[in-house]
Amino acid sequence: MTHLAGKFVWFEHVSGHVAKARKFYEPLFDWHVESLPMGSSRYPMILNGKDGIGGFRSTAASERPYWLAYVSVDDVDATYQAALAAGARAIEAPVDFPTVGRGATIADPSGAVFALWKSLEGDRADAEQTATGDWYWNELWTADEIGALAFYQRVFGYSHESMQMGAQGTYYLLKKDSVSRAGMMRSTQPQAPSMWLPYVAVADCDSTAAAAQRLGGQVLSPPADIPGVGRFAVLADNVGAAIAVIRPAPAELAAAESAITEATAA
Repeated sequence: MTHLAGKFVWFEHVSGHVAKARKFYEPLFDWHVESLPMGSSRYPMILNGKDGIGGFRSTAASERPYWLAYVSVDDVDATYQAALAAGARAIEAPVDFPTVGRGATIADPSGAVFALWKSLEGDRADAEQTATGDWYWNELWTADEIGALAFYQRVFGYSHESMQMGAQGTYYLLKKDSVSRAGMMRSTQPQAPSMWLPYVAVADCDSTAAAAQRLGGQVLSPPADIPGVGRFAVLADNVGAAIAVIRPAPAELAAAESAITEATAA
């Protein structure tokens, strides 16, 4: 059993329209959902193939739909207290989820909501290549990237690398034990609330974006290429939650482009 502290290991769709959201996601990503017992209730778990990767959580219909990202920590209670001391806001205090783990939910100082998690079964190992339909990346869009960076480094022990993105400013890679775990940038939508945006790996970014529209979603950012990374788009699902999709660049191409970039810089 292995825990990978700093890795985002689970994602939940939180909304007051779970049945409607399922009609969007199951055909879009070929996910299927199983209702599993959890204490006195049942939990609709998302499976990609045979792997459980997330779930659906019901909330009041008046609340803004969003994807809740769970980050693995060594100690939920200690991290929760450290986060509050560093300026986070408490949403759900630490609690045990029978047979699966212990978690808590907070909002970082810029307002982005996410969860802390310690699984009783350990975390899924990192894959050499992300399977289609699985989570590929997680990215914080925030109105205060400098303050957020200081918070996540202090509380979770991330290091970071910075990349300049021209007019869009600086992109920060959050790393833990030399492994890239997430990204962070100033939100391109100043009016939007700070949020964590998860990315799903797809076989074809353009066709997935078109399918999302047919299923009642919206394309918030049309398909575009990131050299050496892949082709991505940002979507809103049929109940309003934001999610991104990406067709990763082939490993060989990414390595070649990286080598060219390094050679040019030298």
